[in-house]
Amino acid sequence: MKAVICKKLGGPEDLVIRELEDPSAGTGEVLVRVKAAALNYFDTLIIQGKYQFKPELPFSPAGEMAGIVEAVGEGVSRFKVGDRVAAYARWGAARELYVAHEDELVLVPETVSLKQAAGLFITFGTAMHGLRSRAHLQPGETVAVLGASGGAGQAAVEVAKLMGARVIACASSEDKLVHARECGADELVNYSEGELKQKLKDLTGGKGLDVVYDVIGGDYSEDALRATGWRGRYLVVGFASGTIQRIPANLALLKGCDILGVFWGEAVRREPEEHHKDCEQLFKWVANEKLKPYIHAEYPLEEIAKGLEDISSRRAKGKVLLIP
Repeated sequence: MKAVICKKLGGPEDLVIRELEDPSAGTGEVLVRVKAAALNYFDTLIIQGKYQFKPELPFSPAGEMAGIVEAVGEGVSRFKVGDRVAAYARWGAARELYVAHEDELVLVPETVSLKQAAGLFITFGTAMHGLRSRAHLQPGETVAVLGASGGAGQAAVEVAKLMGARVIACASSEDKLVHARECGADELVNYSEGELKQKLKDLTGGKGLDVVYDVIGGDYSEDALRATGWRGRYLVVGFASGTIQRIPANLALLKGCDILGVFWGEAVRREPEEHHKDCEQLFKWVANEKLKPYIHAEYPLEEIAKGLEDISSRRAKGKVLLIP
């Protein structure tokens, strides 16, 4: 099989394509022919050794995939050859054949394309976990999404809308905000123009935000936290800006607000039932065309560097897929 390999830590240009021996499914395992693998911001970090997961070299990037079951190992009861499946892989999906434990996979309904399924797990799964399980978002509440045009931010905009919230999309350029509007955002804020806190306060009539969904960290985080209302919830989702923000603890005291970590990957491991419930809901929304995952670009394995550059340069609006 063909696979993208990270032999040494570095940038996208250091990744190589290798022909490897086809793997087989062991006890409790499923061999999947990958039809689409999705790239995410953390892939730009994991190949540099800068992510919280540090796989042993060599490894393949790409943390989510969808495909067709090619073989099942002894003891597998949930899947059979020919089934359409998808999985959160953490890493390793940038290849033609992927081996997963049976419990890692979910069955993809016929009403959902494999390309759509490949990009649902990390961004939309994180949004579901953050907004539903952590923030307990209620219909009618107001959510501000920082970094609203990228894959993670766009997913939060769409999920929040489907949960009945009013969504304020925050991004760094007008074209990104136009994309956020197309994804359902009610209000738009260009934070590169300054005065983020005041703009957010004004859009809530001075009441303040109920929820902040922050995927970028850095300079805008404190302003967004200061714009929350009483008992607001500030979700720490990621640090796409490259800077981990330092939050003054007195803000949480003065506002009676919660600062909540959203570590979706660990939640999947610790709370698999919640993960499966979220997947079922996401698939229903896609099947009913209430959720339409936006695919920014598709690349063959050999052009993975282009896909990672789309993400690291913040050109990506939606998901970047690898098609083996």
